[in-house]
Amino acid sequence: MYSKSIVSLAIVCGITALGLPDRTAAATTKTSWKISGELEEACSCRPACPCWFKSLPSRMTCDGAQIVFITRGRYGKIPLEGLAVAQFVQSPEHQTMFESFGKWNFDYVYIDEKADEQQREALKELALHLFPLAAKAREYRYVPITRQIEGAEHITTIGTHGVCSGHLIEGGYNGAPKVVNPPLADPTHKQFLQGQTTKLTYSDAGQNWKHENSNYMFNKFTVDNKQYEKHEAMMARKMGKM
Repeated sequence: MYSKSIVSLAIVCGITALGLPDRTAAATTKTSWKISGELEEACSCRPACPCWFKSLPSRMTCDGAQIVFITRGRYGKIPLEGLAVAQFVQSPEHQTMFESFGKWNFDYVYIDEKADEQQREALKELALHLFPLAAKAREYRYVPITRQIEGAEHITTIGTHGVCSGHLIEGGYNGAPKVVNPPLADPTHKQFLQGQTTKLTYSDAGQNWKHENSNYMFNKFTVDNKQYEKHEAMMARKMGKM
């Protein structure tokens, strides 16, 4: 979907790639954190997603989702292993994500309902870094977030609101194509493997998405607060020059 975003989604597509200067200051915290995990990302763009390269979405809007599954990690002293957090967003019509970031149509973040109260607050703070605020406001939901891996297919379910099902595609040589260091990369998107959705559905925020054969991305990562502090400062400088 950060930002798709997310940036990732997104990116959503690339949604995690950017942070507005005022939000960067708000999101920066002295709390140290580090997580390792896996990123599941999909959007309505045709693969590969053009948003990561500062281009227009391949359809009128970029409808995107990104879901982070934490395999190990902490926020301060709060353990986050085994939890997940997701974001769904939609860009304005006929605008690049870079130029319109902060003015997207909506920004909904989904917190794993398994998390206790401290973990929920930690995941909300973590989301400010992984999924910078893409719209003028953000809504939060607490839902079950699950994933099944059936052969090559990764099927992620976000409560009753969305399903992201995708698989990696074959490259010209062995393995899936790998995108390395796209222009809008944040620390979780320094590189990712390229795939294609089987389906991407979403029925919250007044939406009724039913995408298929669209962009899908997968990545394993380890990131921490120091990496994001550097990235957020760099993006603030870039945004300030616009």
